[in-house]
Amino acid sequence: SVPCSAILSSYLLGERLNLLGKLGCLLSLVGSTVMVIHAPEDEEVTTLEEMTSKLKEPGFLAYAGILLALCFLLIFYLAPRYGQSNILIYLTICSVIGAFSVSSVKGLGIAIKGFFAGQPVLQHPLTWILVVTLVASITTQINYLNKSLDIFNTSLVFPIYYVLFTTIVITTSIILFKEWVTMTVVDIIGTVCGFLTIILGVFLLHAFKDMDVSLGNLPQVLQNEQPAPVTRDDKNILIEVDNSSIAPEDKPKVFML
Repeated sequence: SVPCSAILSSYLLGERLNLLGKLGCLLSLVGSTVMVIHAPEDEEVTTLEEMTSKLKEPGFLAYAGILLALCFLLIFYLAPRYGQSNILIYLTICSVIGAFSVSSVKGLGIAIKGFFAGQPVLQHPLTWILVVTLVASITTQINYLNKSLDIFNTSLVFPIYYVLFTTIVITTSIILFKEWVTMTVVDIIGTVCGFLTIILGVFLLHAFKDMDVSLGNLPQVLQNEQPAPVTRDDKNILIEVDNSSIAPEDKPKVFML
């Protein structure tokens, strides 16, 4: 989604993505890929009862409560004040809500498997809770994503949203299914390195978006500027004339105060 949105916005919407922005998109993709490679596999959950047990665990309930509190803070306080000027406000809302939408999709996937296996999933209350949660979360995501696209550059919106969404979804999956228990030292290091690569990519994409940097003018940008000529005042010139031994004696000296 990151390179496609950047390329399409460049050709269809006339939005420009400089060389550092392209490098930032690439680093974001590399960092996300490294995180996914080193993320542990999901714990096997096959029934809605097992999914219900996972959702009721205190760790996930505390995590979900923090996400909801953050979401309400962003929607009702920060978005009306800073949403028009800060690109992270709307995209953070979309990403935080994405944690609930992905969890709902995962639970509904289990429900669909159980339905075709002849299980009474339609009578289970979790099925309808997941449906309502999925509809509400996707509606909120689309709403704030469209608001962000109306205000900010498309080539910036999609990479930042991709990075935030991927990070929060992986974190949610780790907490919900306790994947961190099985992570090795190599996986932990790989996940941290991937996350730092994502941060670097977003920084390059966002901090230098207004610079005119491309492969064509890169030598000119890197070329050292000529030192500016030193401007000397009348006092320095006067001292030099007074102390000069080669100044002609027959020429008058002019002193200016």
